[in-house]
Amino acid sequence: MKAIVVKSENKKIRFVWEEIPDTKAKPEEVLVDIKATAVNRADLLQAKGLYPPPPGESEILGLEMAGVISAVGDQVEGWRIGDRVMGLLSGGGYAQQVAIHSEMLLQLPDNWAFSQGAAVPEVWLTAFSNLFMEGGLKSGQMVMIHAGGSGVGTAGIQMAREAGAVVYVTAGSAAKLDRCRELGASLGVNYKEQVFVEEVMAATQGRGVDIILDPIGGAYLNQNLDLLKENGRLINIGLLGGSTAEINLGAVLGKSLRIIGTRLRSRPLAQKIEITRMFADRFWPILEAGRLQPVIDTIYPIEEALAAHDYVKQNKNTGKVILEVEAAD
Repeated sequence: MKAIVVKSENKKIRFVWEEIPDTKAKPEEVLVDIKATAVNRADLLQAKGLYPPPPGESEILGLEMAGVISAVGDQVEGWRIGDRVMGLLSGGGYAQQVAIHSEMLLQLPDNWAFSQGAAVPEVWLTAFSNLFMEGGLKSGQMVMIHAGGSGVGTAGIQMAREAGAVVYVTAGSAAKLDRCRELGASLGVNYKEQVFVEEVMAATQGRGVDIILDPIGGAYLNQNLDLLKENGRLINIGLLGGSTAEINLGAVLGKSLRIIGTRLRSRPLAQKIEITRMFADRFWPILEAGRLQPVIDTIYPIEEALAAHDYVKQNKNTGKVILEVEAAD
């Protein structure tokens, strides 16, 4: 099979679409012919050697895929060769085939393109697990989602809206903020021009928010703490703004705040299966019905994966950037 192989020459990264050894499915796995995958910031870090895959997982980039089952392990029940599926991966998406545990699969609707399926697993499961499983988001609560125009952001806005929460977001352009409002955000703050704490405090009459979903990290830490109301939860899922900051513990103790750091990729398989099943039960029917929709910005052929990485690195995308492994009718 072919896959993207990362090569570094004179400190310059190259992606080469070349032949590598075929992969095989274990008894509890299926083999999927990948039709589409997607770019995540974890892929950008891994390509630079800064985010290695968990032990024993594929060294190939790619944390999600959509495709067609081509082989089924002896212990697999409920799936057949030819089924259209999507799923979360720990690696291996930038390739023609991948082996995945059968309980990690979701059925791709017949009326969905493979590109739509590839836009779901990583960001929707990330947003779901953090907002609802870690944060306990409930109807009537208020949530702040930083990087609202990202894949996680556009997914989180829609699920929080559907759950009856009030959603506030930050983003870096008017176009991204407009899209966030279309998806259900009540207020969008341009972090390049406005102070998000001031804007959201004004919108909430000084009450603040219950939950903050933040991929920025250090640069936003104390502003986030100021914005949280009593018993608020700060959920950090990234470090785009740095990994260190001086923390005001007085705010944490005084308001009984919780700071939660999570990663999805390195969780044990059993936890990822649980997240997938809980997401499927609560939100998958609504996605299938069209009330929620994966947001796709751009589609590149897999051979142009490096250009897709550059596009994401420049923060141009609203929603997902897809890599089409094989053009589908």
